[in-house]
Amino acid sequence: MAILLNPGPVVLSERVRQALLKPDICHREQEFIDLQNKIRADLLSVYDLPATQWASIVLTGSGTAAMEAMMTSHIPVHGKVLIIENGVYGERLTSIAKTHGIDHVVLHHAWGDVIDLARLESELQYHDELSHVAVVHHETTTGRLNNIDAIAALCNKYDNIPILLDAVSSFGAEEIKFAAWNIVACAATANKCLHGVPGASFVIVNKAAMTQMAATPARTLYLDLVRYLQSQDTGGTPYTQSIQVFYALAEALDELSDNGGWVIRRQQYWRRMDIVREGLQQLNIQASFARDASSCVLNSFPLPAGISYAELHDKLKSAGFVIYAGQGGLVKSLFRVSCMGEISDSDMENFIRAMREIVL
Repeated sequence: MAILLNPGPVVLSERVRQALLKPDICHREQEFIDLQNKIRADLLSVYDLPATQWASIVLTGSGTAAMEAMMTSHIPVHGKVLIIENGVYGERLTSIAKTHGIDHVVLHHAWGDVIDLARLESELQYHDELSHVAVVHHETTTGRLNNIDAIAALCNKYDNIPILLDAVSSFGAEEIKFAAWNIVACAATANKCLHGVPGASFVIVNKAAMTQMAATPARTLYLDLVRYLQSQDTGGTPYTQSIQVFYALAEALDELSDNGGWVIRRQQYWRRMDIVREGLQQLNIQASFARDASSCVLNSFPLPAGISYAELHDKLKSAGFVIYAGQGGLVKSLFRVSCMGEISDSDMENFIRAMREIVL
């Protein structure tokens, strides 16, 4: 079986895989509510968030479902969001806003560009009607880790504008400063840095902000986080959940805690990613960004001279590794490598050996 070096789904540990075989239960019975409550509590524990101020809401769906639920459930009819784009997933936030008729303004950058803080400050000055700023933490289009510290500082300077954070590819492996960044909602998923199974996602919400939204009309039915929160807080669930996937998420969260939490996971990722970065550099393949500008989760690299992505992909797959293409126009120039999941340092070293055989 191939080692997955794509940005999710990930290679599962045996204990998470075995969790999928637990008994069938009904989502209206106490056994499921206990499972759901455990997941919700454990998600808050990842970043030591007090349950008096924060709540986690779990739902069946991919990371995009969590993004859409976050956007539609936090921006009221009279609100307006500034969306920062520098990759596919920032642009997806804009697509969500357009689809639901959410009033918005876009601060666009080319894919991979560093966010222009001077332009951001100009937008914040000009648009004093803004209610929120939405931004992607780790933009997996390229592997850039956006500087939320600097963005949040500007948001705090201009009326303490709250942040809606897409942490789909960073939750569980990168630092997230919920209070300092004035985050009111953070969307993420089970099948990336948490090493769970695709099909479960979640949004960490500020309770005070959700209380305010409870008084406004819902924009959606299935993705209405107010409804989910009310139901899950009272021992229920508004819709049928993916129970086996929830079993896997609960086990993955236990595994994360047993292994030392997000800080240790970040260290593990960086150790693996440094093997890749340094090994490819020896083959004259330089990472797209300096280490301090990229995520520990995924990096992008230029395709080797004279080798197409399809050729590189197929040769690596024959050697036991699955990589990921660049997106959009980058498919002809970049490939991406992630180090999430149940993989080892030796797996990454073997990947470099396979690359060396292809390139040299």
